[in-house]
Amino acid sequence: MADIVIRTGDLVQITIPAPTIVPQIEAPVPLTGSSTDVIVVGTPVCLQGDELPTVLRVPLVYTAPPFTIPGTGSLTLTLMPDNLTWVTTNAGKPLLLKGGTFQAMFTVDSPATQPTPGGPVPDPLVQKPGTARFISTNEIVKAS
Repeated sequence: MADIVIRTGDLVQITIPAPTIVPQIEAPVPLTGSSTDVIVVGTPVCLQGDELPTVLRVPLVYTAPPFTIPGTGSLTLTLMPDNLTWVTTNAGKPLLLKGGTFQAMFTVDSPATQPTPGGPVPDPLVQKPGTARFISTNEIVKAS
């Protein structure tokens, strides 16, 4: 079944459930397509690997009340088969499709801490699973 092709300017919305707060993903983040062969309405389409924008590939600050002293962590996204086309001639990578939701994982690098009279207590949860989805304004070009 054909689905909408994701392109530069479309968005990825990442949700890590409460109580975890990652300010950099509170709003959807724009994507930048790396395709050199396929252009949709004047903008490059996104290939596998473009699903995590550069601004989210760095350590991200987070808190998870009651651990209110910020820590840092990193994001990984795991696409589902309905988020990808077959391999293309575009650097041998599939195009991204809107598809359904897919897995997001926030992995703690440096834990947030809770202040206590006996010293800071670290957040014991080092993996925080969530979801992600693409938001597209392209209603014209579809692929399968």
